[in-house]
Amino acid sequence: MATYECPKCGMSVNANCGKCDEPLLNDMLDLGGGKQVQISKCPNNHGKIKSPLCCGQDMTCSV
Repeated sequence: MATYECPKCGMSVNANCGKCDEPLLNDMLDLGGGKQVQISKCPNNHGKIKSPLCCGQDMTCSV
């Protein structure tokens, strides 16, 4: 399970898919032009979300 943690305040979060209750996986989404954004995705292809933010910045991920 991916654990997201705020490098500024130390807050951490884990997330599961609401449809299948599987832990979301950390991934990157290519936006084109060499740009990427960090996402969390369901391992059973139920969707993806923008990874969590805290203190105005992306939380870092450790698996």
